[in-house]
This record gives sequence, C-alpha cells and structure tokens, in this order.
Amino acid sequence: MLIAPKNTLLEGTLVRRYQRFLADIRLDNGELVVAHTPNTGSMMQCAVPGYRVLLSRSDRPSRRLAHTLELVRVGRRWVDINTHRANRVVEEALIKGRIEGLEGWTVRREVRLGQSRIDFMLKQEDRKAFLEVKNVTLVCAPRTACFPDAVTERGARHIEELTNAVAMGHRGIIFFLVQRAEARSFCPADHIDPAYGRILRTAASKGVEALAYKTTCRIPYVWILRPVPVVLA
Repeated sequence: MLIAPKNTLLEGTLVRRYQRFLADIRLDNGELVVAHTPNTGSMMQCAVPGYRVLLSRSDRPSRRLAHTLELVRVGRRWVDINTHRANRVVEEALIKGRIEGLEGWTVRREVRLGQSRIDFMLKQEDRKAFLEVKNVTLVCAPRTACFPDAVTERGARHIEELTNAVAMGHRGIIFFLVQRAEARSFCPADHIDPAYGRILRTAASKGVEALAYKTTCRIPYVWILRPVPVVLA
C-alpha cells in the first residue's frame, strides 16, 4: 500500500501533539508547520517530542492543513500511525488472499451491523463474515504489541456487535493490525482499558475470532507481513 508519492513526503521532528488531531512539526529546512494527525488514540510511545516523523503534503485548496502526519520513527523503525490507511492495508491483503482462512471472499467496505458501522463485510457463497480493524502502535511488554492505547467505549461496542453477528450464524472477526516491527505477539492492554480486555475475552469464548497481523514499512510503502499469535490467557 502506497503511503504517499515519495516526492510528497517530508521529514521532520515532532515538537508537540495537541487537541488530538494537530501536531507541530519542525521540518528539516527549519520551517515549523501544523500537521493533521489522523489518529484518535493517545499515540502513547509515538507522540513523543523529539521523535523523527514523516509528513505528506497536499496542494488541494480545499484542505485546511496542507500537511498530514503519516509515520513516526520509534527506535530504528517507522510506525504507521494513520488509522485511515490501516483499513486500506487490510483490504489490500484481503483482496490479494494474504489473510489465512479468508482467501477468496468478496470484500465490501463500511457496513451497518446493529448500532455500529463495521469496517468490512466479507462474503463467500451464502456465508458472511464481519471484520473490524484496529490499528496497533503500542508495545506493552518486550516484543508484545497491545491495544487499546486509551479507553475505548466505541471499540468495546464493536466487539459486542461482532459477538451478536456470531450468535446469528455469521463469522465475527476483530483484526489487530500491528505496526510495531519488534512485536512477536499481541495481547489486550488490560492496564489501560481492563473492560476492553474482558469484553474481548468473553467474545472470543463465544466464537469471535481475534487475528493479529504485523506490517512492514519500506518507504513509501506499507504492507501486511505475517500473522502473530494473539494471547488472551
């Protein structure tokens, strides 16, 4: 998945993130710009002043901010913090048959399920699967990625809707897209949102499938690399 044309990517240093969707970035040429931050989470471990970042730039006159924060360098690796792109990365992998057990399913975006909108509905003959994507940028133990990085009532509601879908005879899948290259497994972030962890474990016991796949990033591309174990015990 293309992040942005390489000639539109700019490197700089994060000065601060504020009001959730804004970040001050000092570009390498010395210019200070305000960038849109497409991430509703806390960005714990990523929104750290002094970290290197990559921005894209758009010249569309309709945009309030020309720059968008795309990736943050954590340690030696770039981390994709753009939650909007996470869905496109997963969709690309689904269409190309790179997700084990979901090869050959047709993909439809943004479908209504109960009181929520779920990222994807997959179909194969008369079977349906509902799949919700979560972008994972947090590591809570050595080599263990975790989610969420802030309390998320919306995320819990999505899991409950997937549980209801399973009760109706469909597949329900919560898909954790792990953006941290050092991760070797995934678990819920119980220390941040214990209710989310409880709901996820209950849903798994009722048939909701929890999948975690790790990405790799080679500028200007990011794509799904391989699955990692989901640890719920």
